[in-house]
Amino acid sequence: MSIEFSKKLTAHETPIPGVVLYDLPVHGDNRGWFKENWQREKMLALGLPDFRPVQNNVSFNEKAGTTRGIHAEPWDKFISVATGKIFGAWVDLRKGPTFGAVFTAELDPSQAIFIPRGVGNAFQTLEDNTAYTYLVNDHWSADAQGQYTFLNLADETAAIAWPVPLEQAELSDKDRGHPRLAEVTPMPPKKILVLGANGQLGKALRNIYNGDPAVEFAGRGEFDLGNEHAFEGRNWKNYSTIINAAAYTAVDAAETPEGRIAAWQINVTAVGRLARTAVEHDLILVHISSDYVFDGTHQVHTEDEPFSPLGVYGQTKAAGDAVVSVVPRHYIVRTSWVIGEGNNFVRTMASLAGRGIEPSVVNDQIGRLSFTEDIAAGIRHLIESEADYGIYNLSNDGEQKSWADIAADVFELSGKPRNAVTGVTTEKYFEGKAAAPRPLNSVLDLTRITTVGFHPVPASERLRGFSQEL
Repeated sequence: MSIEFSKKLTAHETPIPGVVLYDLPVHGDNRGWFKENWQREKMLALGLPDFRPVQNNVSFNEKAGTTRGIHAEPWDKFISVATGKIFGAWVDLRKGPTFGAVFTAELDPSQAIFIPRGVGNAFQTLEDNTAYTYLVNDHWSADAQGQYTFLNLADETAAIAWPVPLEQAELSDKDRGHPRLAEVTPMPPKKILVLGANGQLGKALRNIYNGDPAVEFAGRGEFDLGNEHAFEGRNWKNYSTIINAAAYTAVDAAETPEGRIAAWQINVTAVGRLARTAVEHDLILVHISSDYVFDGTHQVHTEDEPFSPLGVYGQTKAAGDAVVSVVPRHYIVRTSWVIGEGNNFVRTMASLAGRGIEPSVVNDQIGRLSFTEDIAAGIRHLIESEADYGIYNLSNDGEQKSWADIAADVFELSGKPRNAVTGVTTEKYFEGKAAAPRPLNSVLDLTRITTVGFHPVPASERLRGFSQEL
């Protein structure tokens, strides 16, 4: 066997998305050869996913012509040859537009290939005493075996040109009996789990992902964040992402002894469990934050502004953000003045207008509304565009307004005079009431979210449509 020594570590894209062929530096002399089969730091720098291998397997094949069938397992693999030479064939068996795409190559010890979950892997030995080695990022189990997807080696659509004809090759009876491509059930993608699926944002996420079998929704009845046992008995390897739309949001009640405990349990302790789960299983964690992590003294809040919460609710949201920030793959989506399906400010003002009630509304708190359909769309955009991980402000765009301005807009859209709304200061409005402190300025800078290609609709436009539906 002739091996090309001292190749430069190089990555080569293939026709199958995610399948990358690597040239490996092999160092040799009269004694034999040595190679770094897996070198995390260097390979990550070339773009190889940090797929966290947990098991190293070796397949030894005594005779040339030994052919192993096209198997797609529910885990990622990094494959190379320890000794000998193979003809490798890979077929995309994942659900999607590249289903059935084929890539073939001859591999010797100076090469390796990364095969993502759901791509069928097969090889034929070209030399006697060939050893084929692969790193995988999950342990074999009977449950996992039930998720395998297979393709017949002789499938006419894939039309793989095996160097040794299959009728002359050594292969198993099982591999001979696997289905043709037309009969293969594609391997589904990993799932997105939406927690808090019955809240305002949860309902918007249900709407935007409606009919997508890869998205699983869980309200408190299906997944109670406050119960540590809820995290057990779930195969997290089947998931790619958790969207945490659950939170304790009773701002004033959080100032009471009972509310303080509940707010910390849900917004911090439970979020810590989510973060630990995401780290252990290499999941993306999407977490919803709030303008209440700031004291409202800045005219516009950027993602980099230090925390300065005024009340218990804001303190727990800031602590939750800090916990989520340790997850390598996270999106913290910071919102303000959320409006969606259910009880909210706009719905309340429309009801008052309809009943002829003329309210007093705070006029010294400034911000923008965040409609849940736009928050949900922004979350989906971050995930699907694979935007850089980190914090993103996400409210609707447009003019900055006070609560009194927005109330007057709602009255006007309801056919009532704007002057039916009387503006009052926060201090006057809450005089004699037990209430949490509020930030006076909640305007979020939207530069970062627009830079990654998501442009929120102006709040005035969304308010008009929302009011018409009411």
